[in-house]
Amino acid sequence: MRTRVAMLAALFLSFFISMPAAHAATGLHVSGTKILEANDTPFVMRGTSHAHTWYPTQTASFADIKSLGANTVRVVLSGGRWTANSVSDVANVVSLCKQNKLICVLEDHDTTGYGEASDARTLDQAVDYWISVKSALVGQEDYVVLDIGNEPFGNTATTPGWTQATSAAITRLRSNGFQNLIMVDAPNWGQDWGFTMRDNASTVFAADPQRNTVFSIHMYGVFDTAAEVTDYIQRFQTAGLPLVIGEFGFNHSDGNPDEDTIMAQSQAKGVGYLGWSWSGNGGGVEYLDQVTNFNASSLTSWGQRLFNGANGIAQTSVQATIYGGGDTPDTQAPTTPGKPTASATTTFTTTGQSGSGCTSTYKTVNSWQGGFQGDVTVKCTTAVTNWKSVLTYPAGVNVTQSWNSAYTASGTTFTFTNAAWNGTIPAGGSTTYGFIGTWNGSGTPPTPTLS
Repeated sequence: MRTRVAMLAALFLSFFISMPAAHAATGLHVSGTKILEANDTPFVMRGTSHAHTWYPTQTASFADIKSLGANTVRVVLSGGRWTANSVSDVANVVSLCKQNKLICVLEDHDTTGYGEASDARTLDQAVDYWISVKSALVGQEDYVVLDIGNEPFGNTATTPGWTQATSAAITRLRSNGFQNLIMVDAPNWGQDWGFTMRDNASTVFAADPQRNTVFSIHMYGVFDTAAEVTDYIQRFQTAGLPLVIGEFGFNHSDGNPDEDTIMAQSQAKGVGYLGWSWSGNGGGVEYLDQVTNFNASSLTSWGQRLFNGANGIAQTSVQATIYGGGDTPDTQAPTTPGKPTASATTTFTTTGQSGSGCTSTYKTVNSWQGGFQGDVTVKCTTAVTNWKSVLTYPAGVNVTQSWNSAYTASGTTFTFTNAAWNGTIPAGGSTTYGFIGTWNGSGTPPTPTLS
């Protein structure tokens, strides 16, 4: 018996020694359900898609998307179904992402609806395109995720199927030297209503010799209930596989997606999400524009919800550590020795709740030339059903929009009151609201007094 056990142990050991080890991932990589940076810090995507291939001159959109708090932008490219994006153009897109401290998800849109759309291209043809622009991607593994092909199959049966074609595309990219984190989209126009991706994700993941693939589901009308959204995300969590919501909207021609649950569950489970899309939609889905005519100061209702609503981008996005972390670095030297104060705390009385003992804490989340994003946490020692916070700034400051609150202005004094959904704060509980402001000056935005 001991001899047989020893032989079996030796065979077992030799089997694992002979198995090829997965190549160590470079830059952005996955570990279980999480995406990590090169330094192993978790990174959760919070952003939107920009239709660069159709609007190549709208390069200011990268800075505008960043100004609203995004940490990621998904960029639409084409290898020839539309005007092809050249290697120099792709390199410029990567440069714009890096200049604006955004993680760049590049996707080839040519594959959209293959099997139903007559001009759609195969995933193998998408790999041909990525190989043709490889020089723009080599060395960018800290910054660039490669989404092989957008919505690569429609609803009809095709040969080879999604599992085989996706596995083959990943294998071919790796054999051609690509080290980037790879993203793969679901079939069924991205919505996986037949659960092909969900049920075969482990097979596709194993096809990647680097085990560095993340799965992307597009949530539109198929995901119109909280149960459907929650179940799909949980299936990947249970399987220990990484998932992002690669596209979603607040409405669609095929149904009404449950964007509230999509965003809440993504935040609760540490799953990335990318809304569709910044601007320039056509074909009857113009309502999915997040800003009007590429104007960042003209948010649509969908844009307000995505960027400034509960579990939205401004509230939950954290900048990649490759760019210096979550907050904009303070480059202004203090006027006296010591570390500059990052926040101010003051006690105030909530409306109709005299003596409630609530406090508010302010911090600057992000800033850029002439603008900034503020964040205020309201915390109460006793239960309240509504609250009020007053911020007073020096001359030259104006608040232009807020979320999770309503506000009024009197000069440079801004009074924020709760929204309909966050007025009730239990004893010891808290809530957060945020806003976008402008100011005349440079360096660090002014800190308000609170009352």
